[in-house]
Amino acid sequence: MKYLNIKKALAAWQSLQPLSEKDKYRLSRRFTVDFNYNSNHIEGNTLTYGQTEILLLFGKVIGEADVRDVQEMTASNVGLRMMTDEAAIKDMPLTQNFIRTLHKTLLREDYTVYRNLPCGFQTSYVIHAGQYKTRPNSVITRYGDCFEYASPEETPSLMADLVDWYNAAEKDGKLSPVELAALFHYRYIRIHPFEDGNGRIARLMVNFILARHDYPMIVVRSRKKSEYLEALHQTDIKVGPLPSDGAHACITDIRPFMKYFNNLVATEVYNDVLFVSEKDENVWWYDGERITFRTPNYTRILHAMQTYTTLTLADMKEETGISITAIQKLLDQLISKKYVERSEKDGSWRVFITQ
Repeated sequence: MKYLNIKKALAAWQSLQPLSEKDKYRLSRRFTVDFNYNSNHIEGNTLTYGQTEILLLFGKVIGEADVRDVQEMTASNVGLRMMTDEAAIKDMPLTQNFIRTLHKTLLREDYTVYRNLPCGFQTSYVIHAGQYKTRPNSVITRYGDCFEYASPEETPSLMADLVDWYNAAEKDGKLSPVELAALFHYRYIRIHPFEDGNGRIARLMVNFILARHDYPMIVVRSRKKSEYLEALHQTDIKVGPLPSDGAHACITDIRPFMKYFNNLVATEVYNDVLFVSEKDENVWWYDGERITFRTPNYTRILHAMQTYTTLTLADMKEETGISITAIQKLLDQLISKKYVERSEKDGSWRVFITQ
């Protein structure tokens, strides 16, 4: 990729400024769906990309959907809006209260988690929305070892240190916004201050920092979750197992995660540049991936669906001039990739791929 480093990607992005209102809307709409879908999907939310789009853009639930997942996705979008509003107030320092309020928004309310023990008994504990953890939240990694985060007793002071460090480092200006965002993410994750929702808060705070400095916001794609976790794991090895060391890591300590994060930001910004500037009827986008169709017939069908949502195959033939046999083959491809979907209720077409 021509712009696959941060300096060139940001220069290309700046060359497009100021964006038109239409392009701002296109980017915002795309980011809203992509960010919420991926950040929640990483944590196990089962809504599809299409369900997420219809829910967040039109307030409707389609198909079978878990009620809790719908509520979680809706709350995630409220949190995203809250974060972007807060990031716009650039002369206001970051506070612990904002982070706790953001967490309260995501989780909505306290709830009880039940776990079955190997001995056959069941245990339970309460997840507190907007409050720091009251019990240890160590995890068993994918490598089978137990990884310790900060203890409940350490957490308030470590979070105070984190916020104080961020405000001072931002004012000092020695770290770039990308470095600030990456280091904040890593330090925060090593504290893991809440009983649930830490990953989602970390990814919101990354974008809070980027948006605060007028950088494009980014998406950690769930299909690349393993790369994300491996970068954190390799950094943990370098920093060491003590939570306090992780919570006070410096930029040179987190080189594995910094390398990953630099590539992520460059790729996301590069894709924003392409999304805004590229004018090719056969290029579409789906969940951050650039889709180039080899035949313009795909675009003809998609445009017809967007214009007349209840088209039959015969209608599509009349609108596009493509044979029904060819239309059926192209539709099979679009449906299998989940780029489009047909409602069982009224037969209308939903197009999730965008330009």
